[in-house]
Amino acid sequence: MKNILLTVSYDGSDFCGWQRQDNAPNLGGGEAFRTVQGELEKALEKLCKEKVPVYGSGRTDSGVHALGQAANFYSPFENMPAVNYVRALNAFLPPDVRVTAAREVAEDFSARKNATSRVYRYFISFGDSVPANDFRYSWYVRNYQPDLDRLNAIASCLRGELDCSSFCASGDESLSMNRYIDDAHFFMQKDIWGRELLVFQIEANAFLWKMVRTLTGTLVNLDKSGAALDSMQKILEARDRTRAGVTAPPTGLFLYEIKFDGVRRHE
Repeated sequence: MKNILLTVSYDGSDFCGWQRQDNAPNLGGGEAFRTVQGELEKALEKLCKEKVPVYGSGRTDSGVHALGQAANFYSPFENMPAVNYVRALNAFLPPDVRVTAAREVAEDFSARKNATSRVYRYFISFGDSVPANDFRYSWYVRNYQPDLDRLNAIASCLRGELDCSSFCASGDESLSMNRYIDDAHFFMQKDIWGRELLVFQIEANAFLWKMVRTLTGTLVNLDKSGAALDSMQKILEARDRTRAGVTAPPTGLFLYEIKFDGVRRHE
C-alpha cells in the first residue's frame, strides 16, 4: 500500500477539534461530535470503499483553524497518483475541510513522528470597530493599540529549550513541560478589507495544551497594561499558570505549517 501525506486546511468554527471522538455517546451512530479527522476518514471510506484511518501531525482544539495541517494514510490503490487525491477527496469533503496537496512518502513515514516543528499564527483585530467576519477568524481586543516594538521585546525571551509550565492548561497529560521554541514574534498584516491585523507567529517542536492561546493572551495583556519588558521572562521563570494572563479564544488561532526538514527534538 502507498503511504500518502496530505496537507489539509479547515475552518474550525464548527468542529470539535481535529481528533475523532469514538467513545462519546451518540444515539444516532457514528461520531457524537463533528471532527476534522472524522470527516477525512468518511471521505476516504467513500473513495476507497473501506475504512482507512488518518494519522494527523497533531491535534487542534474546538474552534481552531488550519491552513497547513499534515496527515498521512495508507491507500489501497497501488496505481493512483498521489496528486489525484486532492481532487478526489475534495469531492467527498464538506466545504469547510479542503485537501490542498498530496504526495507519496516512505512506508514508515508518520505525520506526527516525523514532524520537526509546528508553526502557528494567531490573528488579533483591534480598533473602534471591525468587519463582522473578523470575529470568526481573529480575537477582537477592544480599547487596544498594539505597540509592535514593545510586544517583540516582551516576547524575546521565548527562544530555545524552555519549561512552559506557566502556559499550560490544567489537565494537560504531557510527561514533560519542556518545549523547544525556534521563533516567536509579532508582525502586522492587512486583512481583505485593507485593515491591519496584529499577528503572533510561533514555531516550536510541539506545544502544550492551549499553550499558544495562553501565550498570546498573556503577551497582549502585558502590552496593553504597560508592563515592564522583562515581565514575560518573570512569568516564564515562575512555572506557575496563575502568573500568566488570559487564554485567548480559539477563533484567531491557525495551524499554519508543519515542517519535516528541521532538527528532530523531543516532544
